[in-house]
Amino acid sequence: MKKVIMIVLLWAGATLAFANAIDVYQFDSAKQEARFRALTSELRCPKCQNNSIADSNAELAQDLRQKVHQMLQQGRTDDEIRSFMIARYGNFVTYNPPLTASTIVLWLAPALVMFTGLGLMVVRSRRAKQTLNEAFSDEEQQRLDALLASEKATLASEKATDAEPKVSAEHGSTEQKKEPK
Repeated sequence: MKKVIMIVLLWAGATLAFANAIDVYQFDSAKQEARFRALTSELRCPKCQNNSIADSNAELAQDLRQKVHQMLQQGRTDDEIRSFMIARYGNFVTYNPPLTASTIVLWLAPALVMFTGLGLMVVRSRRAKQTLNEAFSDEEQQRLDALLASEKATLASEKATDAEPKVSAEHGSTEQKKEPK
């Protein structure tokens, strides 16, 4: 029974080893290999979206790496390879899309939002200062004075009643409020 389990585990391990095979490419020179690595790291995988084709394990990324290698072997330049990929997959395949009429909103939107926000803050702060600096009309000033006078009278009468000594009915003596120490 142990032998059967061991054979099944070895078979499963061998299957998994072939599933994640590493791509091996032959290059004519170290310079060509450096170009391959640079191109595959700057081209985005259309399926994974956050990985370059060098980092992605998707089948599409493997196909794109193979295509880049094939085009390098044919003697194509880096710009020709980038142009081929852009023509086939659009500007999305590059991490830094060019500034065109269709992408200008993406490039300018952050600055536009920031300046709009700053402008609104300045306008609101100026309006708030202007509102505080405006004087009351005569009628409003008279109402305010009347309210303040009635409030002062109420406070004065409360203080007067608090200051009077209280007579206790039980003891017949006067008690004064003691402040806590």
